[in-house]
Amino acid sequence: MDSLSSGPVAEVLKRLHQEAEAADARLAQTYASEATSHEQIITQFIDAETRDLEGLYHGLAGNFLNVSPEFGRFLYMCARGCKAQRIVEFGSSMGISAIYLAAALRDMGGGRLIGTEFEPGKVERARANAAAAGLADLVEFRVGDARETLRPGVGGDIDMVMLDGAFTLYLPILKLLEPHLKPGAIIIGENAFAEAGGYIDYVRDSENGYLSLPLSFNPGRGNELTVRTKGPRRLRVEISVEGASL
Repeated sequence: MDSLSSGPVAEVLKRLHQEAEAADARLAQTYASEATSHEQIITQFIDAETRDLEGLYHGLAGNFLNVSPEFGRFLYMCARGCKAQRIVEFGSSMGISAIYLAAALRDMGGGRLIGTEFEPGKVERARANAAAAGLADLVEFRVGDARETLRPGVGGDIDMVMLDGAFTLYLPILKLLEPHLKPGAIIIGENAFAEAGGYIDYVRDSENGYLSLPLSFNPGRGNELTVRTKGPRRLRVEISVEGASL
């Protein structure tokens, strides 16, 4: 079964990609006109996050900042390939990538996607879009700073993580989720730039429990595929019963 090819999911995704292209065209033109190279665009965005992260993303409340259709299919395939049951997404925006991921869960019989988004208005639209695609029962969107909204946990071990929010927060978010990552869990970073916060150096160091490499499609977007090679850290509890340690 493949719900990306036809039906409500395919129809909603086609509409949303068209809306996203129209909504983000001016933003792309603005960055292109202010910078002479792709590297400068990245540097400008990272500098803006560093100066005023909340202000920057409040200003982008009307922009989709979404994955491409090709990247979306890749997300769907990864979720199905690892037989994901619990997926966490940092930066859900209007819900396009969430639909690709939740569609994979639906096509495998169910599961849970926990999405995070800083802007309340975007979350309202993401929920409506997921509902239009018939996927609302699989998705939970948490509103606010993901460093806080994910701190209470996600209800169990994680099979897959999608990082597509503030570039400079990828490493803090990964470390927050790290104790819950299953061995073999897939972590996908879009816009995972080496200049932003040390994430790339961290996941490419096998001593940290990952294997990682850049993806070749959508060049320049900083797409990175990472696999967790260690299991979740478990707290060892010792109970003393009449001098015996259990």
